[in-house]
This record gives sequence, C-alpha cells and structure tokens, in this order.
Amino acid sequence: MIGIFDSGVGGMTVAKAVEQVLPTYPILYLGDLARTPYGTKSAETIIEYSRDNARFLIENGATVIVIACNTASSVATETLRREFSVPIFEVISPAVSEAAAASKSGRIGVIGTSATVRSAMYEKLLRQTRPDCQVFQRACPLLVPLAEEGWLNRQETKMIIRRYLLPLRNQQIDTLVLGCTHYPLLATLIQPRIGKRVRLIDSSLAAAAFLGRAFSERTDLAGRLSTGGKNRFFVTDRTESVQRIAEMIFRRPMELDLV
Repeated sequence: MIGIFDSGVGGMTVAKAVEQVLPTYPILYLGDLARTPYGTKSAETIIEYSRDNARFLIENGATVIVIACNTASSVATETLRREFSVPIFEVISPAVSEAAAASKSGRIGVIGTSATVRSAMYEKLLRQTRPDCQVFQRACPLLVPLAEEGWLNRQETKMIIRRYLLPLRNQQIDTLVLGCTHYPLLATLIQPRIGKRVRLIDSSLAAAAFLGRAFSERTDLAGRLSTGGKNRFFVTDRTESVQRIAEMIFRRPMELDLV
C-alpha cells in the first residue's frame, strides 16, 4: 500500500495523480487537518508531526511513503529516512528536475510556505541541478488556509495572490514552481497573475510521474506492494469545506474517515 501524508487536503492532488499513474496499487492517505498549516511552525514541530503521520501510515499497512507536503519534505525527509525502514519519497526533487529542464532563461520562481522558503531547499537543489539558474523565492503563508477554507475563486484570494506574485513578475521569471501541494487548487488564479507565458510546475504531478518511473525501474518497490484493494482516506479533522474540496479534486463522492 502506498502511504501518502500531507498537512491537509492539498496532498490529495498528489494522491489523485498517483492514483492515475499507478492505478493498480492501493493508496492510504492521511490529511493532518487538525494541525494544519505546517508552514508557519518550527522545524522541530514539523518533524514531530511528520513522524506521527509516517508511523500511522506504516501501522495501517503502508510499505512505501510519499511526503505530499512540501513543508514536511523540505524539513523532515532526512529524519524520516533515518528512522523508518520503508522507502520514502518527497515532492521537491521531482519538481526541481522539471523546473530546471523547462526554464529557457534560467530565471525560476518558487512560491511556498514560510517554512519551505526558509529551508532554501528548492534554491539549493535548483542550483545543484542547473548552476546557471537564478532562483527567486516568495513565501505565501495565506494561501494554504485560503485553499483549506475553499476560497478558490474569491476576490480576496485573487488580491492576495496578485500581491504575493508581483515581486516575482517583476523579476521576469519564465518558470514558477508551485512549491506547495495546495497551490494547484489555485492554479487558475495564479496563472493570469504571474503571466500566461510563465510555465507553472505542479509539484503534485511531478512527484506522481517520478514515482511511476521509480516503480517501473525498481523491482524492489513493486515487490513491496500488493495490487488491488480499496483506497482509504483519513483526516484528523473533517469539515464541509474539506469534503467539498476532496470531491472536487477526485470528481467523485469521497469517504473521509476521521482519526
């Protein structure tokens, strides 16, 4: 079973993409809505929450884990890999590879939570992958709660996005990494405000594509999983807006179990 965790509903964009890329393998999802957002918390707290999430997934049958949260990916990946024996994937490296290949000018923007930007993980990996690039980062702490609240087409959300993106637009970037799995929910608002010629890199899609390649190339991964079985989705808090967003992402009725 492929275990996937996120701070909320944003990671469901990863789960949906993984479901499409690897449809024969069951998914176990945990959205830690009771403690969202992670991006404003300390590294120590993010690591503690990530341990809890990984432990829950493993205890419930996950034999591979995907950290669908960019914040947790940037802060907790190495700790989880040291402490747990199952293969652990994150969402940053695949997005970095795609952005480095996509940019023509080498001027790459990254938006993410405060913790993701503070970690500088995207900038570090982008410079390693493409030494000639220039990286412009912008923390957007209000976007996760707006997405979780379901304010996906509100005027207030549009104004906040415009304010966040203006410095990046002024830097004339040609590629923008959506460095949080909640941000694809806002992509239709982000694109016109950063400019139609700017390529958006969805870390959810990049991560799922990377996982699909890994499963085709590494027999040890496929051997860990049984095919068939029901996908299960757990949340640590459940609201009407969460249910609505989940069904919007998957385009079907969703059963979200409270844990």
